[in-house]
Amino acid sequence: MAENANFVEDLISIINEKQQVTYNELKETMFSRGVPKGQLDSALSTLESRKAIASRSSGGILTYYLLQQENELRKILIVEDDKNINKLMALSIGKGFEVSQIYDGGEAIPFIRENKPNLVVLDLMLPNKDGLDICQTVKSDSSMSNTIIILVSAMDPTNNRFKGIKNGADYYIKKPFDPIELRSLVTLFLKKKGKRFDPLIDLPDEERISKEIERSLKEGERYTIGTLKVDGLSTYVQKFGEQSAMVILRLISQLLQDIIKNKSQGVFSGFLNTTEFVVAGEKENVEASIRELQGEFTAVLPFILQDEGYNRIDLNIESLFESKEVPKLSLVYTETEREKLKERRDEILESRNSPNGEIGAYTYNELQKLFGKDNLDITITRDSSGVRLKVGKSASNPEDE
Repeated sequence: MAENANFVEDLISIINEKQQVTYNELKETMFSRGVPKGQLDSALSTLESRKAIASRSSGGILTYYLLQQENELRKILIVEDDKNINKLMALSIGKGFEVSQIYDGGEAIPFIRENKPNLVVLDLMLPNKDGLDICQTVKSDSSMSNTIIILVSAMDPTNNRFKGIKNGADYYIKKPFDPIELRSLVTLFLKKKGKRFDPLIDLPDEERISKEIERSLKEGERYTIGTLKVDGLSTYVQKFGEQSAMVILRLISQLLQDIIKNKSQGVFSGFLNTTEFVVAGEKENVEASIRELQGEFTAVLPFILQDEGYNRIDLNIESLFESKEVPKLSLVYTETEREKLKERRDEILESRNSPNGEIGAYTYNELQKLFGKDNLDITITRDSSGVRLKVGKSASNPEDE
């Protein structure tokens, strides 16, 4: 029993040290210590049931997070007019929270003002006041703006997801929803230890991206790795501001996570803290995911531009791609050539005086070099006040694209 207790303490210590750690990393570490997979799985399951840790599959990677242990229950409000779905949401969230349920949108704002829930699970189609109105009201009021909002809706997500994120929603889930996904999101938003959980920044980080680079060099030609860029975003920032650009990055992040989650074959995605994501996996699966994402983005782009004041009549296909007046945004995936990647990796190894053995995690600067992205237009940072978008020197040139 003592040995098992020590093992669980070691496991918690590893997760705590890294703040977020993947299942594969835990498996490799425990294997090196002689711990069988079954014992690891049992311990992880026990720790999750005790609310000591939480897991989420993000970017194609199962990741574990350490949770804060608090005496005071965090408060959750569910606003959903269908009583059966409302009940299912409450059951999905589970124990360990103070959950309130209402069924009328008109009651939501008064309830939130008076009771100050930490998180609201919000349907879009509600009687008397719809979810988007509620979201906008909450996020624009300083007395309520810290409230986390998860939108859950069966409505067409093409425009509503964008509007939700634009109005401050922290996440958008399509119905029929996955109870496990809802529970993990609620838990991470409210109890993650360390910096507040952010679905954009908490995509697989430089350590996980580094492992994918090493894997891509070992795999055959069927395995691809490359970058997905929001082409035109630097010019867009200059015209509409940094906050508008952050909305687009959050939108793409959530679209990408949804698409990857629904693929039967694993596709990896990570975030480079710029306007670019890393996407890797079997070539045919990556290509299918990128096509689907580009299609989703093309469908939502007119709504994005209308929101910035362009009239629908001006937003025909020709104007979107040819007009100098209308911002041109597109998603471009660039596969990284294996030989180029190896050549840049060798240069980094040489500069580190580490010609042999594992390189470990690359820094973000090294990752930029590996993908041939040395001249940054935009970087994303996170501090105590939240996530910030910063425009670099090269972004001041309107011909940066």
